[in-house]
Amino acid sequence: MNFLAHLWLAGPDEGARLGAVAGDFVKGALPGDLPPDIAAGVALHRAIDAFADTHPAFQASRARVGAAHRRFAGVMVDMFYDHFLAVQWARWHPHEPLAAFTARQYALLAAHRHRLPARALPVLARMAEDDWLTAYREVDTIVFALDRIAGRLKRPEPFLGCGAALRADYAGFAADAQHFLADARAFAEAFSTP
Repeated sequence: MNFLAHLWLAGPDEGARLGAVAGDFVKGALPGDLPPDIAAGVALHRAIDAFADTHPAFQASRARVGAAHRRFAGVMVDMFYDHFLAVQWARWHPHEPLAAFTARQYALLAAHRHRLPARALPVLARMAEDDWLTAYREVDTIVFALDRIAGRLKRPEPFLGCGAALRADYAGFAADAQHFLADARAFAEAFSTP
């Protein structure tokens, strides 16, 4: 999952949401240097990623990716699922509009930046400045974001243009995402329940 899905799946706990984002920037055993509440959120992030890797719908989506981009299928599907979550936000989070949810997340991350890993801070600043989370509703944003990721690779050529897969099988990825998001929500709630 990408940032939007991880924040949504983290639920109402602020520490869990901070850890949901920090999870991409933390390596090694927990809690490490993290405050306990953020470490718990990172643990949830990692559990969701492991759940996704073995989920039949996520595997089906990975299989939809053409052979040329198969190496990057996990990253692609993460981004695609954030798109479908954003597009159908009212279905998944009916009590708060997407723009209001994302504004709250940006405010939370800004208020707690001193508690987050230093290497996350430039990414989080760009995320808020360009409103990535809301922009995920647009296919063009997903295509652009994937090409930006490719630009940071030593050999970007095999990854460039991989966002076209979303347009090529939009209905298939959408169906997979709906199945996965329902199961991921149940998994996250069970994981977080003592």
